[in-house]
Amino acid sequence: MWLPLVLLLLLPAVLPAQCCEPPGGSVGAVRVLSARLLGLAGDPARDPDPAVYLALRLARDHDPRLEQRYLERLQDAFQQPYGRSLQAHGHSRWDAEHSTSAASWPHTGRLALYLLGLRATCPPLSPQRSLVTWLKYYLEEDWTGSRRHGHPLTSYYQYGLGVLALCVHHKRVREEVIRRLLTAQHHGRLGHSGNAVDTEAVVALAFTCLEQRRLVGTGLAAELRAAAHRASRSMAEAQGPDGIIGNIYSTPWALQVFLATGACQTEPAFDRAMAALLENLEAFGTAATMAQVLPVLHGRSYLDIASMHCQEESDTLTPMDIEPPTEVPGSKTVQLVVECPLPWCYELRLYDRPVPVPAAASLLDVLWAAAALEPHDFKFHTQDTPQGPFLTQVLGLEARQEKRNYWQLLTAPNTPLQMGIADYRPQDGETLILRLSEW
Repeated sequence: MWLPLVLLLLLPAVLPAQCCEPPGGSVGAVRVLSARLLGLAGDPARDPDPAVYLALRLARDHDPRLEQRYLERLQDAFQQPYGRSLQAHGHSRWDAEHSTSAASWPHTGRLALYLLGLRATCPPLSPQRSLVTWLKYYLEEDWTGSRRHGHPLTSYYQYGLGVLALCVHHKRVREEVIRRLLTAQHHGRLGHSGNAVDTEAVVALAFTCLEQRRLVGTGLAAELRAAAHRASRSMAEAQGPDGIIGNIYSTPWALQVFLATGACQTEPAFDRAMAALLENLEAFGTAATMAQVLPVLHGRSYLDIASMHCQEESDTLTPMDIEPPTEVPGSKTVQLVVECPLPWCYELRLYDRPVPVPAAASLLDVLWAAAALEPHDFKFHTQDTPQGPFLTQVLGLEARQEKRNYWQLLTAPNTPLQMGIADYRPQDGETLILRLSEW
């Protein structure tokens, strides 16, 4: 009787994600989405993205030839910046601390995703030692370069991805690095709205990995397990009546936590969130958003990369070409409003103008049109993220993590948007509000 008991004690660290499958009737729709992503991956005009490769590798169906070709493109893209050691590049350990240039910031998240992608190969490729050294260097630069602000130079999201990638490769992480994340979670510093769900999920995945792979001592492992449980409970409590957690794009990250920790077996929020994703698959129309949702639709999380066995993978997936969107004739007018409440501004409404745009225009198109109409009065800036462009500055007002504020997107009178600025397409006559808000 002792052998089954031992097996039961060993299995939870690798099996939770395999025990929670999406509804059987969704298989066809999920397969189509995988085929569409494969079609986008086969387009040589698109820059290779390690998150896309991860989604292809975590799927149930495969095209080994195309996946191998995509991996080779990724390797080519990462060879130049990371093909040599830090010493060969002449980097000082403290370069980032003395520079405010965005070009000199650590690329923590992107390198972390690439390392996760290398671990997802079959057989797994051992990353060059220099890649792991680069990532450890970025984690240190990410922190020491922003001592003035008390948070990573990039973001806690990228910082958490870095820790997760090292853990999946079974590399030990200094306790101080881990405690930075524990402290940030404890004090609620991980972000705002849907962005907070993304970040807290990545951090919880890193905690779960470190604990399950026994890369920390017993006491710290207990703290990490409790922190991951708090994150899982927080996400369940944040679920809306429509099943969405944060927003439609952050919901897959929450599901990864439920899968990785095994909470998917007992947490009702898991089934409701999965149903919400399946009802809104049309929202995932770009390669980045497809890559974000597909792992959980296949019942997988990024922690499954650490225990992948690929000997019996199928060669059954055929790429599907995505037709370009049809042109919608005509035009529409969108009322664009910018609000800045106290304590940042004395006047609440800073901008309130009708903006004429083509009928198929997105919110991002509306912003560009407003800037073209009044180039001296209306200016904005965005930051590229894996989920698409993120609004960072409007009318010279910059949302900053250290100020705990962000630009909230709403449709009047007060409904938060569930899509990003590049994906949301407002209706004719709709009023859109950009509101500087606190998190």
